[in-house]
Amino acid sequence: MSSVSARIQYGSVSTRVPSISQRTAAGVSVVTTVKSTLRVLSLRSGPDGPRTESRSPPVAERNGILNGRILVVAFEGWNDAGEAASGAVRSLKDELELVEIFTVDPELYFDYQFNRPMVATDEDGQRTLTWPSADLYGPAKPEAEVASLAADADLQVSGANTGNIYLLLGTEPSRSWKSFAAEVIDAALAADIGGIVFLGAMLADVPHTRPISLMSASDNADMRAALHLERSTYEGPVGILSVLADAAEKVDIPTLTIWASVPHYVHNAPSPKAMLALIDRLEEVIDVTIPRGDLVSEAAAWEAGIDALAADDEDMAAYIVQLEQARDTVDSPEASGEAIAQEFEKYLRKRGDRPDGRNDDPRRH
Repeated sequence: MSSVSARIQYGSVSTRVPSISQRTAAGVSVVTTVKSTLRVLSLRSGPDGPRTESRSPPVAERNGILNGRILVVAFEGWNDAGEAASGAVRSLKDELELVEIFTVDPELYFDYQFNRPMVATDEDGQRTLTWPSADLYGPAKPEAEVASLAADADLQVSGANTGNIYLLLGTEPSRSWKSFAAEVIDAALAADIGGIVFLGAMLADVPHTRPISLMSASDNADMRAALHLERSTYEGPVGILSVLADAAEKVDIPTLTIWASVPHYVHNAPSPKAMLALIDRLEEVIDVTIPRGDLVSEAAAWEAGIDALAADDEDMAAYIVQLEQARDTVDSPEASGEAIAQEFEKYLRKRGDRPDGRNDDPRRH
């Protein structure tokens, strides 16, 4: 049994259904969907009509924006729901021939009571400590061309860019984020990095039974034009990814962030399905083929394990159905902004309210 399957089987999945203020309940699903969906639909609509956000233009059409050395970044912690982002980068690290070229001093950036060192036994039987850190890896043979290693025929990848891929993988620092960002960006400049792709994963009101939702955004105008992206309109607390992206843009390194949405009701278990979704998207962006290994079977086991739990919990099963209905509404061919707005108005009419907050029933004025 895989570690993912085991953690699902032995109760790592949350079966607690959120309160009405947290969940997408029947009827309320239209409200929460309308507020977020209009923005999602804007990502799917281009000058030539509807399109899906999860596909990037062919490599040849990117105007060179990501044709140089690319740094792929993921951090464990707040930005890594279901270990999806860090898991995707580890899959890439296992595939490529990389060497460590830079590491931060953990004494400067980590609180060991929050991120404790780990002890393990090595191949020689020696007990060793591993300290929390952030490490930059570069190709053992820069710009070396290698053959494609997977047979994902429907993906727009050639596998010819592996010699340009650099990775930054580690734990989100506990303190001194400005100094941390400055040190990392200095290392990126020294390595002549031409673009950075950040991977993140967040908990969201999404069903585990549907394809993982991905959101790509960039604060760089050239990157947005090349990959047909939107600029993020999010306002609120951020993680280290946003801090590094801001620092990179200030020294003219273009950045792109790809976020996966992980079902919040399985927040305690790794999500191989979300890892797969990030890998699919990452392959197209950086032009490297990443073999899936056991991820496909683990993703199937992950979904089947949650199905089994839901079958024994009526509240959880009903909640998942509500999430599925909301998702299907967004994904349906007729899900235009106007159609969703009409559904929203229908919902308000059922409540006896109008979009402007007034009541339609004259007896209530």
